[in-house]
Amino acid sequence: MGTDAAPGLDLFLPLHGGRSVREIEASLRALVADGVLPVGTRLPASRLLAADLGVARNTVGEVYARLAAEGWLQTRVGAGTWVAAVPRPEQTSVAGAVARAPFDLRGGLVDAGDFPHGVWTAHARRALAELPGAAFGYPEPAGVPALRRSLAEYLARTRGVVVDSGALVVGSSFGDLLVLLARALRARGARRIAVEEFGHARHRRIVEAAGLEVVPIAVDDEGADAAALARLDVGAVLLTPAHQFPTGVPLSAARRRAVVEWAAASGGLVLEDDYDGEFRYDRRSIGALQSLAPDRVVYLGSASKALAPAVGVAWAVVPAHLRPAVLDQRELVGGAPAGLHQHALAGFIDSFEYDRAVRRRRARFRARRELLAALLADRAPHLRIDGLSAGLQCLVRLPDQSAEDHAVALAGEHGIAVEGLAAYRARHADRDPGLRPAGTQAGIVVGYGASAPSRVDDALATLVDVLVDATAQEGRGEPR
Repeated sequence: MGTDAAPGLDLFLPLHGGRSVREIEASLRALVADGVLPVGTRLPASRLLAADLGVARNTVGEVYARLAAEGWLQTRVGAGTWVAAVPRPEQTSVAGAVARAPFDLRGGLVDAGDFPHGVWTAHARRALAELPGAAFGYPEPAGVPALRRSLAEYLARTRGVVVDSGALVVGSSFGDLLVLLARALRARGARRIAVEEFGHARHRRIVEAAGLEVVPIAVDDEGADAAALARLDVGAVLLTPAHQFPTGVPLSAARRRAVVEWAAASGGLVLEDDYDGEFRYDRRSIGALQSLAPDRVVYLGSASKALAPAVGVAWAVVPAHLRPAVLDQRELVGGAPAGLHQHALAGFIDSFEYDRAVRRRRARFRARRELLAALLADRAPHLRIDGLSAGLQCLVRLPDQSAEDHAVALAGEHGIAVEGLAAYRARHADRDPGLRPAGTQAGIVVGYGASAPSRVDDALATLVDVLVDATAQEGRGEPR
């Protein structure tokens, strides 16, 4: 089937057995997502495409309207309809397959569409206008002093971090700083590092690339199993204590004490990844673990969640005994953030614009989590969200690994990029008899930070429908 989308251009829509609004919409969306219809392609008038497909004109009109609302198409009365310059989701591994999806519900990601361009531009211009000529040279390896002073005040005020500006080391990302820390630990004689059973695979690869062996420790409803550290020969442990990634549970008070006691007794180091500690929705946020043992804990954070990854600034509060080794690695590795970016961020923080950005996103993410909880309560009361009311993602528990695999596959068929809990599990975990066998914890990690405001409601509603279907098989019981 074909029709003139423009002089000399035919449009072929692969339809299989039906011509409903849903089927036409899915077919056209796939052509745009796959790049078969490039940005700027003019589509046939609804009257022409309807005639070619043998459907009512308002059917095609509804398809165009839906895809325009999602951002795939642009329409203007009298001008026609064409493919919009929508951002293409990266290819994502989902249950072993590579898939493109218009709805991105992966954990730990943010939609930077609300970035405060005007305010940031004002601070960047002010830095350009007011900085002395010397500020345009290479920045200090630890970072621009003005930014370190601004960060020290902000972290002490908002996260309870014990810090002065001299303890801060600025990097371009969390991963950048983790490289420096892992290499510094290795240079000082460390050979093994403990990590949470579930977490970022990239972080595990980073520390392995630095020459450290990764040793997973179990995660349960009290967070990481701190008692395991006493029986492991490790020089450090990487934790997400405020809001474990991706299960969402906080490290309990007893285990927080146990971790710092282990570090003091063994001389070990705790790397505290406070990736979303500012986004707590139910009550006052949990303070930084670093405040309990400033000499044994490295506190790490970044601007990527509150502002955007493109800001390219992260920070570490490093104990004095480790700082020379970290700065030595900075000299060897290079890659410090641009000085102008650091000065712009300093002004942004000092004017409390950073606080305002956090509050805006906190309200948005809280509303999205509450929407997901309400949808589950209404359509899938047998499922529940685990962990704190916080962060950019949550874990929806499922009965077993079969349900998890089925849900991930079914989500992909509905155009949703989402990952199961198994995707975050350290591959080494099966070697340790102290950990649960693979599959005894199952669920879907739902990220509600990356979807654009115009699409998040549909994305979450579609996912809940998928979870209902995935858990509707005969014999499924309540999630453990």
